Amino acid sequence: MITDGIGPEAGASPAPAFPYAPLTRTIIGAFYDVYNELGYGFLEAVYRRALAVRLQELRLRVSQEVPFEFSYHGVDIGQYRADLLVDGAVIVEVKSVERLAPVHHAQLVNYLRASGRPVGLLLNFGPRAEVRRRRISEGISTDRS
Repeated sequence: MITDGIGPEAGASPAPAFPYAPLTRTIIGAFYDVYNELGYGFLEAVYRRALAVRLQELRLRVSQEVPFEFSYHGVDIGQYRADLLVDGAVIVEVKSVERLAPVHHAQLVNYLRASGRPVGLLLNFGPRAEVRRRRISEGISTDRS
């Protein structure tokens, strides 16, 4: 199921509560703090580090470049590093691109599956700030902007 986060369509039942909603709102607020102060044009690493600083100022636990193993049929086949893991619960992928593309969404979904974490944020420090919340639930990916 994919939702846009804007609200239910006419006659549709409301979407269930988004897991970690208060935490993701805090992370998104910190993203806008950094975006408004630094603007557009830096490399992703600069934004990742600045966002980690801001989240720590908000007294959240932040780990950077957290490794997760990928396996196939029980055999380790690779490793990826999440940009940020906040409070051990939410994976944050930081981008600095013109516009988020489907490949960025797919990347985050795969990271969530590999890590076993249910919620992730895709944050783009592009010319226009972009935020996407993703949730993995029973093999179903849900997008909430």
